Amino acid sequence: MPKGTKFHFSNVYLISGLATLGGLMQGFDVASMSAIIGTQQYKTYFNKPGSVLQGGITASMAGGSLLGSIATNLTGDRFGRRDSLAIGCVVWIIGCVLMAAVQNVAMLIVSRMINGFAVGMFSCQAPLFIAEISKPERRGRLIAFQNWMIGWGTLIIYFISYGTSFVDGNASFRIPWALQMVPAIVMLACIPFMPRSPRWLAAQDRWEEAHDVLASLHAQGDRYNPLVLAEMKQIKEKILYERDTGSTSWMELVKAKNVMRVQCAICAHLWSQFSGNNALMYYIVYIFQMAGIDGNRQLIAGAIQYCISVGVQVFSFTFMDHYRRRWALMAGSTLLLTWLFAAAGLMANYGHTVPGGLNGVPSVTWVVDNGAASKAIIACAYLFVASYQLTWGPIGWVYPSEVLPMYIRSKTTSIGVGVNWVGNFALTFFTPPAFQNIRWKTFIIFAVFNATSLVHVFLFFPESKTKTLEEMDEVFAQSIWAFKIKHTQSRLVEDVVEVQKNVGAAAADVEQQFEHTAKDASVRYKEL
Repeated sequence: MPKGTKFHFSNVYLISGLATLGGLMQGFDVASMSAIIGTQQYKTYFNKPGSVLQGGITASMAGGSLLGSIATNLTGDRFGRRDSLAIGCVVWIIGCVLMAAVQNVAMLIVSRMINGFAVGMFSCQAPLFIAEISKPERRGRLIAFQNWMIGWGTLIIYFISYGTSFVDGNASFRIPWALQMVPAIVMLACIPFMPRSPRWLAAQDRWEEAHDVLASLHAQGDRYNPLVLAEMKQIKEKILYERDTGSTSWMELVKAKNVMRVQCAICAHLWSQFSGNNALMYYIVYIFQMAGIDGNRQLIAGAIQYCISVGVQVFSFTFMDHYRRRWALMAGSTLLLTWLFAAAGLMANYGHTVPGGLNGVPSVTWVVDNGAASKAIIACAYLFVASYQLTWGPIGWVYPSEVLPMYIRSKTTSIGVGVNWVGNFALTFFTPPAFQNIRWKTFIIFAVFNATSLVHVFLFFPESKTKTLEEMDEVFAQSIWAFKIKHTQSRLVEDVVEVQKNVGAAAADVEQQFEHTAKDASVRYKEL
């Protein structure tokens, strides 16, 4: 590191892990309600909230996240990705303090909205930050790590909540709600030692700092490493080109050259949400009650589902950069609609109505008493979460970060994540009344959403695997129809060769600098 440069971590995996603590907190927020709403302590203290009120309590987090995703557009461009994460940590800690001290439903809703505001900031800035510090061949798995941390968050807080469910009184839910602040404290303490995004630094004309950070992250501090020089060349060309041909106004998002990229980024978030995963995970206890699972068995069944989610994601982020985004999304939509239709069919054929709701829970008005059918429904739930976490779960966050140019990246990501949280709010609010009124038909609605996403991805989502962030212009310039676009190798390897020649380096070293490329570095458009 050059003399006078402030110390920061240089291990990209460590930095990405710290950035994705925001995902851990998002997972906390999901499971801290799903594990607690079925406990007697919660129902007694908050006077057994009805389906609409419970939907409002749960959805309040998504409402706050919408506001946070909008606010982060201002902080992301002005203060940078790293400092936006710091602001999110402070907001999260405030929300956790209020949530742990909650006195009534109104205070619970407000505290969850504050926590949601922080989650909205994390969900926007963490994927962007990771995308902008990563090499193309590692970018997918590192961003997917964010989704894995969401899974870990749900699992950890679910088990904590399960343990505290045996504690008498309101301490059973205050303890897990207070413990949620721990990751924010750790992250806030480490942020001063995390580098700023080199692409954000370059956009601020802080070229030397950007060069230093890239060298530290990708070449152990060697500013003259051919890969670093090639990346700096691409970043500089792209930023200067964008300044000459574009602007930073909101109107850039609807210009012809950007509209396809914007709709891809936004709709990736939309379909990830409307797949039904988050809405169903919030109310997994209700689903298992509908399947005839009661008492502690439903909490154990829910814990198994969260374990599957975390376990599957190990495979997902490990092999993320070995399979194409486009085909994985289409496979995911197909599998998800299959499990949803299967669960709906089983409930329709083997269930019956429960007037007034099961055990005083107004949202559970349909129950399956057949043992084999109940097990099959639970199997569908497990297969659903596994399929989601292999496909839409991680790629729904990776893909938007890969398809956008720098000058509209923050604005579009803000809108995309905002749409995500609008969908989250609507579906989270809608699900309890839907279970109460249309029962198993709720699953059919989500299945139709997945069928629609399958068609949309096939028509309009081009492949982004292995491309640098600066090369996606060429991809979208080929055609508006994604199925007509040819997937090609990244140009970065050629730039490395050119730089090596200029600095007198041996061309044989190219593969060591850019490990995923083909042996023949001179072939620019070889199809995979």
